[in-house]
Amino acid sequence: MTSHSLEQLDVSRETIERLRTYHDLLLKWTSAINLISRSTVSDAWDRHIVDSAQLFKLLPPNATMLVDIGSGGGLPGLVLAIMALEQRPRLQTILIESDQRKATFLRAVVRDLSLNAEVRAVRIESVTDIACDVVTARALAPLPELLPFAKALMKPEGVALFQKGKGAGEELTSARQKWKFEVEIHPSLTDPDGRILEIKDIARADQ
Repeated sequence: MTSHSLEQLDVSRETIERLRTYHDLLLKWTSAINLISRSTVSDAWDRHIVDSAQLFKLLPPNATMLVDIGSGGGLPGLVLAIMALEQRPRLQTILIESDQRKATFLRAVVRDLSLNAEVRAVRIESVTDIACDVVTARALAPLPELLPFAKALMKPEGVALFQKGKGAGEELTSARQKWKFEVEIHPSLTDPDGRILEIKDIARADQ
């Protein structure tokens, strides 16, 4: 997928330029901090930027707060915040990343691109003052570990968007041993083995 494909996803030229700026910063900082795997640097645009951008079309239309947990280098949180700047200016993004060096990078991008975003350099479980519309995570943890975070951070009617690889089915089976939830599975546009799990109505199975 190329920047032309992003135009097909209704991404403007200005937004693509901002995403390019972020992409370049991501690669520059990765030489000092492990923001993305070194093996993916050469195709970081498709593997990371476009892969994250595909979540934007799944955001609820009236969402005003998105929380990205374990943000790392800002994937998908910063990508979505950049896309929201023009298309969804009321959407605030909160990036939770406990690694102080990565949080410093996230704050630098937020400042440089004037994003409607906030960075919290804390552990996810310590955040207790949020009730958001959307929770996102990419390559953070298995689904059974993500669900309690999502439930704690989301409004009851909120939605979680989790990007998973070919083990998505096994993670769903494992998660259902302790959790009840509704799920819609979307194919990834960038990875034939990838899946996007759109999860709602999360509750403990014993409730």
